[in-house]
Amino acid sequence: MTSAAVISRPPVARRLNVSFEFFPPKSEKLEEQLWAAVAKLEPLDPTFVSVTYGAGGSTRDRTHRTVSRLIAETRLKPAAHLTTVAAARGEVDDVLRTYWEAGVRHIVALRGDPPGGLAETFTPHPDGYRNATELVAAARRVAPFEVSVGVYPEKHPESPSLAHDLDVLKAKIDAGATRGISQFFFEAETFLRFRDAAAAAGVAIPISPGIMPVTNFNGIVKMASACGAAVPAWLARMFDGLDDDPETRRLVAAAVTAELCARLAAEGVEDFHFYTLNRADLTLAICRILGVRPRPAGETA
Repeated sequence: MTSAAVISRPPVARRLNVSFEFFPPKSEKLEEQLWAAVAKLEPLDPTFVSVTYGAGGSTRDRTHRTVSRLIAETRLKPAAHLTTVAAARGEVDDVLRTYWEAGVRHIVALRGDPPGGLAETFTPHPDGYRNATELVAAARRVAPFEVSVGVYPEKHPESPSLAHDLDVLKAKIDAGATRGISQFFFEAETFLRFRDAAAAAGVAIPISPGIMPVTNFNGIVKMASACGAAVPAWLARMFDGLDDDPETRRLVAAAVTAELCARLAAEGVEDFHFYTLNRADLTLAICRILGVRPRPAGETA
């Protein structure tokens, strides 16, 4: 690892593009935490910020409130997550129309996980959209949304192969998808192999790597297991013995994640999507290491 070199010297001269993911808060304390994070990250002028959507629409109202407040009180461009889980087509279309009328112009269209998690078999609603491809087509039919879709550099846990995943991605593009956002991963080669395979398969839309700064290693292992992301042994060694040392964990997380992003940037990646977990400090630190800072007054994207 060469984290010191990454931190002391910006990896690229060009400005990188960033976007951030937030989740709708479910308590007053978490509400304060979210908006404090938004206030710290807004000056970085992200391309967009996405707001997640609970299984079966369980956070629908909170997601909508969060997105509406972003539109009303910030300069940010919100992208609202939407899934097919436990919802009829008419319900989903109503949500899409509500978002468009509220000023939302970007949807993150996902099939969604079964309510009981990936251990369960996904069963579409009898009158619902069966998959993300159908959801993309619905969004584009309701209004001319920009539509982002999820991609899995290590293949979807339910997919038989990466080639199948790429066929599904191409079907989403044919349905109107305009951007891919990847599941998180921990080694640059994982994303670069996927990017190259996608390009070879004829995928032309931009694909942003999903970046997850690691602060709670045990928690990330659990999340990675659920989505099929590999956790390398070297990463486990980095966090070994730090369970009761949060300050050191955060320093290690910043160095490791900044190095990952720097390696991707050196390979031509220009767009990064950060899973913030509604905390700004690590994401802000990593962005600064990468040279992403508030734009000077009068400068535009």
